[in-house]
Amino acid sequence: MIETNGKKIFDAVGADAVFTTCEYLKRYVTGFLTEGGFVISDQDGTTMYTDARYTEAAEKRLAGTEVRVAEMDRFENSPTALLRKYKTVGIPFEVTTYPEYKKLEEAGLTLVDSMPAFRECMSVKNGSELAAIARACDIAEEGFLKLLPEIREGMTETEVAALLEYNMRMLGAYSVSFDTIVAFGAHAAVPHHETGDAKLKFGDEILIDFGCKVDGYCSDITRTFLFGDDGKHAEFKKAYAAVLTAHELVKEKLAAGMTGGDGDAIARDYLTAQGYGNYFTHSLGHGIGLNIHEFPFVRRGGKDILKNGMVFSDEPGVYLAGEYGIRIEDTITLSDGKVKSFMHKTDRNLVIL
Repeated sequence: MIETNGKKIFDAVGADAVFTTCEYLKRYVTGFLTEGGFVISDQDGTTMYTDARYTEAAEKRLAGTEVRVAEMDRFENSPTALLRKYKTVGIPFEVTTYPEYKKLEEAGLTLVDSMPAFRECMSVKNGSELAAIARACDIAEEGFLKLLPEIREGMTETEVAALLEYNMRMLGAYSVSFDTIVAFGAHAAVPHHETGDAKLKFGDEILIDFGCKVDGYCSDITRTFLFGDDGKHAEFKKAYAAVLTAHELVKEKLAAGMTGGDGDAIARDYLTAQGYGNYFTHSLGHGIGLNIHEFPFVRRGGKDILKNGMVFSDEPGVYLAGEYGIRIEDTITLSDGKVKSFMHKTDRNLVIL
């Protein structure tokens, strides 16, 4: 029988049962995405309670796994009666609504927080999770490479984003990881610029932050490049070289056992030495998995211990308000103690179209 993550979470929480309603956590436990319903994991295994919209597909998808599928009425899905046989029940406090918490508490259950167990277990990916992320990264890079010759002067940021997202979908992506960021010119100086109707001009820099999902797992990548060279980019090119060196230093020096703060310092200390420290305005990276931002966090002063199998971003940046912004980002993992990038197809050196 194929083992899913239900037993791993149940063992880690240590309660009589683990009760899960959050969609992405249900997907982690069962390997199947549903709207509504809930999952209960106990010493006898894991049961996904769902309605007729999903029963047939769930039974097919989960055949051969340890997850049982039980159909329930979509509009009468109270779990209280099912949970009363337990004394202690794990629920993820930070994604549980107060009314849901009170209802369970009033049923006489002793509630314990399952979120720390989820966070720790989800942070270290298994082989199938790594394979899904690798495929999502491949599709993102292939979509980007297909986009480059399609970019034309006069296109809007929104049009470029739409083309990229179309390319990724056509290559097999389930969806995007997040709303694609396309920033022309000085718009790139805003790290999370809202893609809009600005039109591309010769000599503009272009920053694109994007990703897609495969089997629920995300990729995340940023590339910054020039749409022609008008001879006015000397400072931009100097800063780009510094960001690229910082990005590569992380791949070279970061190792399992370091903290998130140690990883962040590799890039931040170098950029500071080059005079750009005050312009690196965000963290070096964040965990990537079923969510685009999750544990661990690779940030200044961060105490999270980085381990083999964790997946996170390496994305140093430099941003000068009203002038330019630069970010170079790969999705990376730790394997045998060292950094391994999922990005192998796109150029990190400065590209000039």
